Amino acid sequence: MAIALDIALAHLTGRKRQTLVSLTGVVLGVAFFLAVSGLMRGSENDFLKRLVDSSPHITVYDDVRQGRAQPAALQWPDGAVHVRNVRPLRETRGIRGWPQRLAFIEALPGVRAAPVLAEAAVLTFAGRQQGVTLSGVVPEKMKQVSTIEEKLQSGSLEALAADPNGILIGRGLADKFSLRLGSTLVVLAADGSSRPLRVVGIFRTGNATYDEAQAFVLLKRAQSLLGRENRVNRVIIQLTDPYAAQRVAQDIEAGTGYKAVSWIEASEDLLSLLLVRNIIMYSVVAAILVVAAFGIYNTISTIVMEKTRDIAIMKSMGFHPRDLRRIFLLEGLIVGLIGSALGELLGLALMQLLGQVEIRPPGVTELVRLPMSWGAEQHVLAAGFAMLSCLAASYLPARRAGRVRPVDILRGAA
Repeated sequence: MAIALDIALAHLTGRKRQTLVSLTGVVLGVAFFLAVSGLMRGSENDFLKRLVDSSPHITVYDDVRQGRAQPAALQWPDGAVHVRNVRPLRETRGIRGWPQRLAFIEALPGVRAAPVLAEAAVLTFAGRQQGVTLSGVVPEKMKQVSTIEEKLQSGSLEALAADPNGILIGRGLADKFSLRLGSTLVVLAADGSSRPLRVVGIFRTGNATYDEAQAFVLLKRAQSLLGRENRVNRVIIQLTDPYAAQRVAQDIEAGTGYKAVSWIEASEDLLSLLLVRNIIMYSVVAAILVVAAFGIYNTISTIVMEKTRDIAIMKSMGFHPRDLRRIFLLEGLIVGLIGSALGELLGLALMQLLGQVEIRPPGVTELVRLPMSWGAEQHVLAAGFAMLSCLAASYLPARRAGRVRPVDILRGAA
C-alpha cells in the first residue's frame, strides 16, 4: 500500500496543472452543493416551521369521516326492506364528553392539546362591523399548542385569563377599527345575542386575513355567548415530533370516534411540491460534481496513456492487476479527500456569507434574512457524493491500467 501511495502521489504531482484543475472542480462542486442545499433546506425548514408551528399539528373536529349507519341497517344488513330518507336527530353540534376525550388525547406520549370552541361572530365598534371567527380558549392550555403568545404586540394571555370579558384581536382589525388596549367593542352571535368585551391583547402574525378575521376569548365566555354551554367543537394538538402527526391522528380518531386531521393530510399538495423541489435541487447540485468527475477522469486517463510503458514494466516486475488498479483508485481517492475537505471549508464560508444577506420582499416592511440550514447530514451527503464521483471517475482508467499486456507494450517499444 505504501508503494502504491507513493506512485499515486508521484503521478498527481507530476501533472500539477491537470491535478489542480480537477481538484478545483471538486472543491467548487462541494462548496456549491453545500451552499445551494443549505439555502433550499433552510427555506424548506422555514416554510414548514411557518406552516406547522403557526397551525396545529392535528385538529380534532366535531365531525366524522363517515356518517353513522342506521340501526336497522346494522341489525339486518341483508334485509329485503331498505329504509330511505332517514334524517338523524337534531342535536347541538360539538364534541360530546370532550373533557374525557381531551384526557384520552393528553395521555398519549408527546401530545399537548387544548379545547377550542370556534364560531362565526360579528364585532361592532363605532357603527362599523367586521365578521370574525371567535375562538373560545383556555389560555394556559393555549400556550402549549399555539404561538399566539409570541405574536402578541401588546397585552398577554394572562390578561385574557384574568378578565372574563376580555378579547384578543389582530393588528389588522385594531388598525381598521382604531382600537387599542382597553377599548370596548360589542360581539354579536348568530342568534342575535350580544356582549361588550374589552380588548386585552393585540397580536400580529403577518397574515393579513388572519389578523383581521380572528379573535380569542375565554372558553366559558364563548360557550355562554354562542349558546353552546359545556361544548367545544375542536381540539387542537401539538406534538413533540410533528412528522408523527399522521400516525397519532389515526390513533386519536380510532380512540375518540371524531375526525382528526393532521397537518400532513391537510398540506399533502404542498409536501408533494417540496419533494419535487428537493429532487430538482439535488439533481442540479449533483450535476456540478458529475462535471468535476469528468475532470478527474480526464486527468487519470491521460496518466494511464502516458504511463503505459511504465505500467507494463511494473507488471513484468510482478505487480498484480489489482495493485495497478489500487494505484489509480488511490489517485481519485486523494483528489476526492482533499477536494472534499477544502470544499467543506469553502462551503461553510459561503453559507455564513449567504446567511448574513438581508432582503426586503415586495410588500413587506421588515428585513428578512436568507434562511440557512446547518444540518450535518448535508455535509456528509456532499462529501460522500464527491468521494463517490471521484472513485467512479478513476475506476475506468484504473481498470484499463490493470488490463495492460506487458508483452505487447514492450515488444512495440522495442
